[in-house]
Amino acid sequence: MKYDDASWHYGGDFPDDLPEEAAATHIGMFLAWAITNDLAGELHSADSKDSIQKVKNRSMTGREFLLKERDEKFTDEDLNEEGNLFAQYYYEGENDDYGKYLADYEETLLSGLPSMYHVDDTWENFDKLESRIGKAYKEWKSVG
Repeated sequence: MKYDDASWHYGGDFPDDLPEEAAATHIGMFLAWAITNDLAGELHSADSKDSIQKVKNRSMTGREFLLKERDEKFTDEDLNEEGNLFAQYYYEGENDDYGKYLADYEETLLSGLPSMYHVDDTWENFDKLESRIGKAYKEWKSVG
């Protein structure tokens, strides 16, 4: 199952003044959170072990990982079983619509920016978002 793909965002209201990789920032931040919380799928323990370690030690962002290792696509292969259950709840939401993740992303990082694509791909921004994702994860675990 494909959760998201940066190429899905290039059309429509994607800003002309930004490089296409800006469409991968929101995806990469969620993926970085999953990686740093040991929710990455088995695929990565074999195929992208070095890049996983780089994300964990913050020498590669989640967006860079997504672009280098996953060809801009975020799928169920990227996560383990627990990670997928959480992503289905928080990232994907109901009826293949975005779940609460995108709302949390925008609420946390969009202040004063013209669009979600203008969020800088930095560990500082990740740190702001990480606690929101962690809180949602704890809530999900407590009701699951």
